[in-house]
Amino acid sequence: MLIDNHGRPISYLRLAVTDKCNLRCFYCMPEEGLNWLSRAELMTYNEMLRVCRVMVNMGIEKIRITGGEPFARKDIMQLLASISELEGLKELSITTNGVLTAPYVPELKKIGVKSVNLSLDTLDANRFFTITRRDEFANVITALETMLYHDMEVKINAVVMDGKNTQDILPMVELTRNLPVNVRFIEEMPFNGDGHVYDGLRWDYVRILNEIKTVYPDISKLDDPAWSTAYNYQVPGHKGSIGIIAAYSRTFCGTCNRIRITPQGQLKTCLYDDGVLNVRDLLREGVADDKLQDILGDAFKHRPKDGWEAERKREPRTGIHESMATIGG
Repeated sequence: MLIDNHGRPISYLRLAVTDKCNLRCFYCMPEEGLNWLSRAELMTYNEMLRVCRVMVNMGIEKIRITGGEPFARKDIMQLLASISELEGLKELSITTNGVLTAPYVPELKKIGVKSVNLSLDTLDANRFFTITRRDEFANVITALETMLYHDMEVKINAVVMDGKNTQDILPMVELTRNLPVNVRFIEEMPFNGDGHVYDGLRWDYVRILNEIKTVYPDISKLDDPAWSTAYNYQVPGHKGSIGIIAAYSRTFCGTCNRIRITPQGQLKTCLYDDGVLNVRDLLREGVADDKLQDILGDAFKHRPKDGWEAERKREPRTGIHESMATIGG
């Protein structure tokens, strides 16, 4: 088992396979998009598979594929199938916006992907267009329906944004009445890609929960799984459940078991750090697997205590201008 310098197990890798996205969510990037990485800057699938193999040998048990939008990268299923066959890997999952996902669901199920996180900030088609600047709501709903039809575990991730979609909180809770989904409300974070001005958190996890209680006062607390980033709840009688993720408040850092690799190979031992080393460059320099393992192990022994410490150590700047599309969430 991998243990960091604060005694926390590291068992979960979030691997971003691309920075490209087919939506233009205002809180993530400018309307015109980002300066996308060139093909040479991206890690190849062989490089990603090699890093995954090394990390699984070190003790990583769960890998989540993220982006950008994973299905925006060509032949993504080939990589997913190869990763699913790694000996020692216990769980492979994926985060997607759902626009392109529906046709892949049967194959995902076949290779053992049991859990999908679906990014969906609203249940209203007009608000969806306002937030994402794209008319893709119908495709996302089709993806949701298809995943549920194939008995996949679905978590719906909704970023709560003041003045944009707070009216969707209660309808999304109601979604759990008849559907076996976990709706997770996420505090807005300042990773805006210079897409908009982030002027502070107005809807923290406490306010979100209080809003839910105005209509569902009997909502009950569930036991949170080990290393959970969410406070989990359920309305009595509902098939699904609710999670609230204090992503900006960072109350879960003390049990963080995850690390991230960006599409260009930057290892991030905390969501809020600048990246601690580039594994893509190491591979292209010819580093052997045992040496790579030593380098990674050393990086894991220097993790910040929490997101606040990581943010303090960043290069001085006004705000955090990375996009979630470039760091994988």
